[in-house]
Amino acid sequence: MGMELIPDALRTKYTFEERDHACAILATDFPSEFTDVMKCLQAFTLKRSAILTPGGGRSPIPVAIDSYLGQRGWAEKSFDIKIVVDGAYVPIPTHNIDNFKNRVGVEVEWNNKTEFYDRDLNNFRLLKELRVLSVGVIITRLTELQAIFNMLGKGASYGASTTHWDKLMPKVHGGGAGCCPLLLVGMGANCYDPNS
Repeated sequence: MGMELIPDALRTKYTFEERDHACAILATDFPSEFTDVMKCLQAFTLKRSAILTPGGGRSPIPVAIDSYLGQRGWAEKSFDIKIVVDGAYVPIPTHNIDNFKNRVGVEVEWNNKTEFYDRDLNNFRLLKELRVLSVGVIITRLTELQAIFNMLGKGASYGASTTHWDKLMPKVHGGGAGCCPLLLVGMGANCYDPNS
């Protein structure tokens, strides 16, 4: 079992990669969360109007994904982690997960600095080691979207040093998430609606 658990229509619309049997774990141990993510991806459309929205806050693109999941009980989650050394508490800082439900975390990286991938992968690794996260999901943009951004006159807003698939995969291949199972989702031209 693995990638074939993802519906064919979604495998046509998105690029998927997994590590450490993430799809099988999601479908078997977290079927409700797996269904939420699959339905979210099915419902999502990369709108021209969202790409053209000026910066300054969170883009409508991750907001749409977060809102969909939020309506199904997912929420931003922070973790208060500390260890005790010689009777003194030592805090272990982690970053909030954008969407968390029942040991599954979903991060949406649309147009951030690539260091955000390091943060997400390291966070997933640590939380997996502490047994509070079972699977990490990262949804990001495919590098091929740069041609659409350029055509829309927004190419400069989406630079080569921001979060996109070709920046994520070397970090994943380098073991950035340790042994945390990962489902990686790339949205590209097949998600784009030029008339919206």
